[in-house]
Amino acid sequence: MSRLIVISNRVSAPKAKSAAGAQGGLAVALTAALRENRGIWFGWSGNECEKFEGKLDMERHDGVTTATIDLERQDIDEYYNGYANRTLWPLFHYRIDLAEYERTFGSGYERVNEIFAETVAPLIEPDDLIWVHDYHMLPLGKMLRDRGVKNRIGFFLHIPWPPTRLFVSLPYHERLVRTLLEYDVIGFQTNEWLESFLHYVEKELGGTVDEDGWIEFEGRRCCAKAFPIGIDFDEFTEAAEGETAAEANRQLSRSTLGKKVIIGVDRLDYSKGVEERFQGYERFLENNPEQADHVVLLQIAPPSRGEVHTYQEIRERLETLAGHINGAHADVDWVPIRYVNQGYPRPALAGFYRASRIALITPLRDGMNLVAKEYVAAQDPDDPGVLILSRFAGAAQQLTEALLINPYSTDEISEAISQALAMPREERIRRWESNYANVRDEDVIWWRKNFVAALKGE
Repeated sequence: MSRLIVISNRVSAPKAKSAAGAQGGLAVALTAALRENRGIWFGWSGNECEKFEGKLDMERHDGVTTATIDLERQDIDEYYNGYANRTLWPLFHYRIDLAEYERTFGSGYERVNEIFAETVAPLIEPDDLIWVHDYHMLPLGKMLRDRGVKNRIGFFLHIPWPPTRLFVSLPYHERLVRTLLEYDVIGFQTNEWLESFLHYVEKELGGTVDEDGWIEFEGRRCCAKAFPIGIDFDEFTEAAEGETAAEANRQLSRSTLGKKVIIGVDRLDYSKGVEERFQGYERFLENNPEQADHVVLLQIAPPSRGEVHTYQEIRERLETLAGHINGAHADVDWVPIRYVNQGYPRPALAGFYRASRIALITPLRDGMNLVAKEYVAAQDPDDPGVLILSRFAGAAQQLTEALLINPYSTDEISEAISQALAMPREERIRRWESNYANVRDEDVIWWRKNFVAALKGE
């Protein structure tokens, strides 16, 4: 049986099931596949070294082999903090106004991808399947081909693909897409992102695309498809029934004194629409003073990418905005926003989700958004909460019974909160049952099986 070689920017050592709640989404998504296929997970350790000399650290964790390298400070600054997070991330999330096009960023990005290719190539055996992940690794397939790797190589993009009219603002955009076409399978979260990519291939490169997503370009043939990612449904729902979740539920319920909780959980990022969420919630407080002190917004926003200045700025703006809203509307026994800058393990989040009458998820652009799916999975079937979801999240194409809103409209957010608070139990159950069926049936196992089957050519 062929092995699976997973390559991503960062490697998260798989944990035993009892500790799985501390792992991130990508780690949970890939661990089972790696165990089943005697896999190797290769990537950056997250650590810095004085000088990269090809050292590879291989370890075995709970049935999975990890292989990691350290990177030099210049490489981290140019490849990760630079091109990946200051050029590609804002552009792919439609924030062309924030994208920085520095030549050193691009050269650092290509240099680190070359380092990845040079280091991982000797680990690859002839029958291995190779699965590359995300925007950090767009050109890696081409670099592996240049080193004689003839294996089946797949690529999955976890974030949106921008429309052609935005993507062409990227210097050397054509060269970057040409490298992508060296993969055998190119996966996207939704049909919208897939269609944007195929439009570029046809209009800018002159490639041909058939109705099944097969691309032909300069004698090469590859397949592009949508593979919407899900949550680890069984693991998450089991955690939601555990004692950690129950205690988190009790803690939040006790501390809010019977008030209805609106919850938001997001990594601190300008793409998540947290500012717009706060402003929409403030509009609700202004428009519904008779309901104001019966609700509380709990916003959990763990900080991220602290070395990138735009993330420092968004944290400062959110703290100022939360303080403004609390100062204008709070009473001696009620604060309208609880703004928390720390992360929690998923079992605790499951308890917070179940204790919340509403999930308010307002990304301005999001590849998928697994928080929406986790919220649905955590609900009490007899008394479920209501999901309010941005129509610009990939999850909106699957969770169609959520209250779908335009996150740029404070009035739409305000009206959706009012609708959710007033929604009869029967309607809440009907909407939840439909969304729950999708979360259950199209989970992470379904996602990876579909992608790996396509990579195998099945």
